[in-house]
Amino acid sequence: MTRDAGRHGGPAGQAVLLVAGLADVAVSTVGSALGALRGLAHRSDTAELVAEAERDLAARGRLVLDRYTAVPPAHLEVLAQHVLARRVGTGD
Repeated sequence: MTRDAGRHGGPAGQAVLLVAGLADVAVSTVGSALGALRGLAHRSDTAELVAEAERDLAARGRLVLDRYTAVPPAHLEVLAQHVLARRVGTGD
């Protein structure tokens, strides 16, 4: 245990620790992203990389929208289609 483990007890202290941890992750991620952008600025194929990234983001966006906006088929409709397929298959 660390020397200040008792200082941040309780739900409020735990929330503060979580927020501080998230802030640290965000800052380090932004720093890494800026370093990557600096590296991209010195490449000769930057336009192609940007176009590829745009296509990738559009494809990801399509997948997300399809995942959350697609309406699943009605349960009874699916069952009725199965019954109809069985009847057609057996000749009833």
